[in-house]
Amino acid sequence: MSLIVVEGLDGSGKATQTARLLAMLEKQGPVRRVSFPDYESPSSSLVKMYLGGEFGTRPEDVSAYAASSFYAVDRYASFRKNWQQDYEAGQLILADRYVTSNIVYQLTKLPREEWAEYVRWEEDFEYHKLGLPRPDLVLFLDMPVEVSQKLLSGRYHGDEGKKDIHERDLAFLKSCRETALYAAEHLGWKVIPCSRDGEPRSLAEIEADVAAAVKEAQNAGILQTGNP
Repeated sequence: MSLIVVEGLDGSGKATQTARLLAMLEKQGPVRRVSFPDYESPSSSLVKMYLGGEFGTRPEDVSAYAASSFYAVDRYASFRKNWQQDYEAGQLILADRYVTSNIVYQLTKLPREEWAEYVRWEEDFEYHKLGLPRPDLVLFLDMPVEVSQKLLSGRYHGDEGKKDIHERDLAFLKSCRETALYAAEHLGWKVIPCSRDGEPRSLAEIEADVAAAVKEAQNAGILQTGNP
């Protein structure tokens, strides 16, 4: 049983790199891709209300622990209904965002001296109390906010009103990058640099680094890929 997570801030290219990694892994055996939040499921209702600003127009209007629970319930529903059986049968799972996103996006709402306590709470809540599987490899796509904002503007064709409360708050996103790098250092995530000299690296360059990180984990026995 193996679980790979592709993590990153909005505009970092997660969906693109997850799709490319999926194509690579499918050549080795069965792979199940999952993505969070699961906007097609009713379980994401509270997440959509939160991101839509119904509980407050700023991310900090909703506490780290409350917002974390919204996302956790969505993941729990997805796991139990959609991919638990495949995971327990030994199929490789590839996730675009996961429990790791709570750490990236919610940790920044707390003072630095409470970060370690929150990480312990978050991991205990989802991995132990909710019973979600712990990832074997987390790849953090590190795209500086100044660069990712250019990509987001292109995604929305310059319509800033389409951004959710996270995407439009630059100070919040910069803090999230700080918490993500903190988590990468303390939790053993693999950081993949996605920019150079203020511009995005090519998709092929990033893809090569992602593939190398996965190969390294396979060689080390961290990942079990191929036929279960």
